[in-house]
Amino acid sequence: MAHSMRRVWIHGVFSTKNKDSLITPDMESYVYGHIVTYLHDHFNCPVEAINGTEDHIHLLFMMNMNYSIAEIFRKIKGESSHWINEKSVLGRRFEWAVGYGAFSVSESILPNVKRYIINQKEHHKGIDYKREIKQWNENLPNP
Repeated sequence: MAHSMRRVWIHGVFSTKNKDSLITPDMESYVYGHIVTYLHDHFNCPVEAINGTEDHIHLLFMMNMNYSIAEIFRKIKGESSHWINEKSVLGRRFEWAVGYGAFSVSESILPNVKRYIINQKEHHKGIDYKREIKQWNENLPNP
């Protein structure tokens, strides 16, 4: 086949170190904007949605198949934490937690995932992030 078509959407999530409430409403737009720009400029990954709460971020982006998921998340987290600290956006040292979640998303449910991400603050009024992660882990099949 002379030409290939690849459209792989990723729903990513990662948290602050120790799930500390560090992402204030004042810094949110700066951090989200920086991550969106970085993904676009360095990985050519268009971002469809980004949002979160004070202790974690969700994003929905199209994968660039020239990079691995691990590489993209390592760079996003490393570069953005460096930028936050360099700009003194927080006023104290900022770190992301080790690890991330990355889930492939079918194009047929993109609107649902986008809505879920956009509504993060409302969603987490009913369940905090730590409890949600625990529930996800409890529902995973045993290997």
